[in-house]
Amino acid sequence: MGKDERFMLEALSEAEKALDAREVPVGAVLVEGEKIIARGFNKPLSSDDPTAHAEILAIRKACRVKKNYRLPGCELYVTLEPCAMCLGAVVHARLQRVIYGALDPKGGAVESVMLFPFERMNHRIEIKGGVLATECGKILKSFFEKKRQSRIK
Repeated sequence: MGKDERFMLEALSEAEKALDAREVPVGAVLVEGEKIIARGFNKPLSSDDPTAHAEILAIRKACRVKKNYRLPGCELYVTLEPCAMCLGAVVHARLQRVIYGALDPKGGAVESVMLFPFERMNHRIEIKGGVLATECGKILKSFFEKKRQSRIK
């Protein structure tokens, strides 16, 4: 198993925590070298905060750990294609790489709904999608199927 798959499994572990908290199951880990320096999972519902996405929470924690709002050389692993807000935070934090699992056909800003204007930004990020996409998509699909079933009853 390669580095990307290994850390995506850690992000999936965070997504499970979101699922347990009845949040949309998205998880993220922020890595420096071979070490996880921060973790996060979705908390918008429980925190009444629309910005409490897994990526944002992991970035905030990593910045506190590093005592810096810039995180050069760091990589973000997230189970779902990031939205525009999260990609904006990635650019401002100066992350080196973003690795994501499943596509987000309703809010993804890398290749699904909108295309983030990386070519116009002052910082370029390496992006890799589709890492453990089946596993990352499965937890989301199951969550939304159960949610729809509970509305029908």
